[in-house]
Amino acid sequence: MSVFWEALKEAVLLLVHGDRYVYEVMWMSIKVAGSATLIGMVVGVPLGTWLALRRFWGWAAAATVLNVGLTLPPVVVGLFVFLLLSRQGPLGGLDLLYTPGAMIIAQFFIAAPVIAAITMGGVASVPKDVRLQAMGLGASRWQSLWLVLREARVTLISGVVAGFGAAISEVGAVMMVGGNLSVAGHNLTGTMTTATMALVRQGEYAIAMAFGLILLILAFVITYLLTRTQQGLRRRWLQP
Repeated sequence: MSVFWEALKEAVLLLVHGDRYVYEVMWMSIKVAGSATLIGMVVGVPLGTWLALRRFWGWAAAATVLNVGLTLPPVVVGLFVFLLLSRQGPLGGLDLLYTPGAMIIAQFFIAAPVIAAITMGGVASVPKDVRLQAMGLGASRWQSLWLVLREARVTLISGVVAGFGAAISEVGAVMMVGGNLSVAGHNLTGTMTTATMALVRQGEYAIAMAFGLILLILAFVITYLLTRTQQGLRRRWLQP
C-alpha cells in the first residue's frame, strides 16, 4: 500500500506544479480523441438518423453491422488501420503511420459506430407521429427532420459523450498505429492510456498515476456535464 500512496502523492505534485511531459501527453490525448469524436459525429449522426428513419432491403444487415461496431475489438481496428497505412497498404504513400493523424483515424473507427448506433436508437424512439404532424402543418422535410433530432437531443448528446469516452480510453489501436513515441523528452504520439501502460512497465508509477487521475477527473467532468445537460433539457421539456 505504501507504493500506492507514494505514487498518488507524487502524481498530485506533478499535476499541481506542472510537468511538461504530463501536459504534452494530456493535450495529445484530448486533441486526438476530440478530433476523432468530431469527425465521428459528422459521420455517425447522419448515418444513425438515416438508418432510424429509412427501411430498405438489407436494412437489418446494415443495422446489425452498425451495432457490431459497439463491441468491435479495438485491436482489430488498430490492425486494420495499421495495414491500411503501412508502406505496403493502399494509403502507405501518405506516411501517416506513427503520427497523430493515424491515431485520429483509428479512434474515428472506434467512436463513429458508437455515436451512430446510439443516434439510431434515439431517433427511432421518437414517435413517427411527430414528423407526420409537423409535415401536415406545413413543415418541410428538413424542418420535420430537425424537429425529430431536437426530440432526440438528449440521446444524441449521450452518444457523442460515449463516443469520446470510447476514443480517449483506447489503448491497443492507438499503440499499434501511434507507437507512443517521444524524442528528447518531448511527446510525439503518446496518449494518457498508452503512456500509462508504458510507464507502469518502466516502474514510473507516479507519472502513470498522474495520467490515471487525469482520466478519472475527465470522466467525472464529462459525466457531470452530461447529467446537468440532460436534467436541464428534461426540465425545459416538462415546463408548461
